[in-house]
Amino acid sequence: MHSFDLLKMAIGNLIRRKTRTLLTIFGVIIGTASIVIMLSLGIAMDESFKEQLSYMGDLTIIEIHNYGYYEPGMQQNQSPKLDDSAVKTLNSIPNVIGVMPIKTAYMKMGAGRYVGHVPIIGINPDVMDVFGFKVETGRLLSATDRDAIVYGKYVPYNFYNPRLRNQHYGWMGGGTSSIDLMTSKLVITSDMSYGEPRSNLGDSGPNQQPAKTFDVTAVGILAESFSEKDHYAYMHIDALERILQEDRRNQRQQQDIRQPQQQNEHKYERISVKVNDFTKVEQVQDTIKAMGFQSHSLTDILNSMKETSRKMQAILGGIGGVSLFVAAIGITNTMIMSIYERTREIGVMKVIGADLDDIKRMFLIEAGMIGFFGGLLGVGFSYGVSRLLNTLGSGFMGPTSQTGLSIIPVELALAAIAFATLIGLVAGYSPARRAMNISALDAIRTDK
Repeated sequence: MHSFDLLKMAIGNLIRRKTRTLLTIFGVIIGTASIVIMLSLGIAMDESFKEQLSYMGDLTIIEIHNYGYYEPGMQQNQSPKLDDSAVKTLNSIPNVIGVMPIKTAYMKMGAGRYVGHVPIIGINPDVMDVFGFKVETGRLLSATDRDAIVYGKYVPYNFYNPRLRNQHYGWMGGGTSSIDLMTSKLVITSDMSYGEPRSNLGDSGPNQQPAKTFDVTAVGILAESFSEKDHYAYMHIDALERILQEDRRNQRQQQDIRQPQQQNEHKYERISVKVNDFTKVEQVQDTIKAMGFQSHSLTDILNSMKETSRKMQAILGGIGGVSLFVAAIGITNTMIMSIYERTREIGVMKVIGADLDDIKRMFLIEAGMIGFFGGLLGVGFSYGVSRLLNTLGSGFMGPTSQTGLSIIPVELALAAIAFATLIGLVAGYSPARRAMNISALDAIRTDK
């Protein structure tokens, strides 16, 4: 028999007993929807973890520090140094698209009658684009800049007028951005008493020598990123190093210290490594650790969260799997009942010369169609429930959240339909074999 003829017969048999067929399909719908919805909750949980961590920083960035970390058996002098050689080595790692050495200085900045405590980070301007720096006003740093500064969105909130009392300043302290750093004449210094009234300096204030100040110019304001970039000022790392060296030299002169200052074995405080793909971060980080560097990234936290999520998905998927298992039993029961009702029909087919494989294929087609249409309708039902969950959940997840309570990728939907069809075929295999083995003579003698 042709496959098309078998398909027509299978459809006719299912329609002829449509009530039982619909009830069986309904069982598959519930089973498929249960699995899809349960897994969609776990997928949404994973995406929510990624979204939350993205507010803490870039998921494709690895941070390397000079904390003095040593592996068991490693001597202290074996620890790799954070210097230009390390930068060159890190740049050669596959999938690394940018390496940014970093040096930080906590300075006092003056802008006219206002002063503020501003952490300044020295970076390489050439990789600012790679690391996602974007400006709202002005421009980014360039390789030729020497005294230029680009500051984060919330840096102006750190400024206050030291001659006014009861001021609220700081972004978290309810302060207001009352100055324009782009047009102000700016100076920076390591002297935290700079700009403060003498009455606020204590007994040693009047005896202190004037602080060494350095003129800087603001050339850009970074666009709001909801990350640490909003709270720092950035300048060329060579320019910051020159300022720090001159400041240290000035302090030694004031204190009459003639012995040379001990040099830090690390040229940089930390190095940031940008990876081209989030999925490659763990691989690159393992390579960096193998070189002896201490590193961390947000994927360390994400992996821990994912482990919890996987356990939740296994539990939720198991619950849904029970429903689909019950549906498979329903398919098997439907096909066995169909065999009892069509025993005479099966015998006639054998007598007129129907191939045994054709009889088996006909029952498998019926079982597979029950699984396929049940899976298809179950996925459709799952999308409806998912949309309802996301609508109801949007009220308490917050307006900034882009992740709903349930996410059903296309891959999950297609896999669910294929799995439901497979369950139908597996559930119908034993009844199909049973129909194939029925004796033709006994079958045509039966009243059914």
